[in-house]
Amino acid sequence: MDVMKIKDLMVPLEEYATVPNSATLYEAVLALEEAQEKFDHLPYKHRAVLVYDSKNQIVGKLGQLDIIRALEPKYGEMGNIKSLSRFGLSSKFISSIMKNNYLWEKPLTHICKKGADIKVKDFMHTPVEGEYVNEDASLEMACHQLVLGHHQSLLVIRGDDIIGILRLTDVFNAIFQTMKTTCGL
Repeated sequence: MDVMKIKDLMVPLEEYATVPNSATLYEAVLALEEAQEKFDHLPYKHRAVLVYDSKNQIVGKLGQLDIIRALEPKYGEMGNIKSLSRFGLSSKFISSIMKNNYLWEKPLTHICKKGADIKVKDFMHTPVEGEYVNEDASLEMACHQLVLGHHQSLLVIRGDDIIGILRLTDVFNAIFQTMKTTCGL
């Protein structure tokens, strides 16, 4: 049986939305929209923007949740809210956090207009060691990394260079297709 390699599933860097780290939130959203329109041959829409520095090196990633979080800067004052979500908080408790911290008080139009000028570098996610996968790695290795890290994507590397992105949705599609083929669905 053939071993699926990451390079066969990844989206090449040149087909992915990118912005410089000096870009604004508005510019990042426009880049994402442009990539979605330009590369509509892909089965799934892009859900993130890759961020590069002055040396054209990828230094960060900006997902949909990162963009929404950036619109409400008070989340940054609350500490590590990501760890809170693992405790299965009730909707009543979540509502009290929102009310007590004055989150999302203004109309969305106001929040979006004000947030559009926020710099990408101030809220992008900087990938850590477990968010990179070698282009020659197996799909099984990528599955392992995605599951353990709860990642939506992994940056694909060749040596020290980032050459693409492996999206969870593409991995799932490969698994689905393999199931159909092997199970006769």
